[in-house]
Amino acid sequence: MKVRPLGDRVLVEPIEEKEQTVGGIIIPDAAKEKPITGTVKAIGKKYDKDHKELAFDVKVGDTVLLPKYGGTEVKIEGKKLQLVDQVRRGGASEDSRRR
Repeated sequence: MKVRPLGDRVLVEPIEEKEQTVGGIIIPDAAKEKPITGTVKAIGKKYDKDHKELAFDVKVGDTVLLPKYGGTEVKIEGKKLQLVDQVRRGGASEDSRRR
């Protein structure tokens, strides 16, 4: 299913951190912190006050920083994704911009 966010929103797939155990202790999913980075899967369209389309700061495939709280979690085709406003995104990885 192809999804395009509305307005100035960005659809991001969080990058799950690898499970690390210290001293053999397994940390349950409920105690893990939410990932703070993700890969842009789709972007919406944003317009200025004169209804001219503006470019986004990121493109599909970029790695971005996500807000710890905020955004809307959605599940599409079994994948957990997050819809985030362009202004709430924390930043973009410079490594992903050089591709």
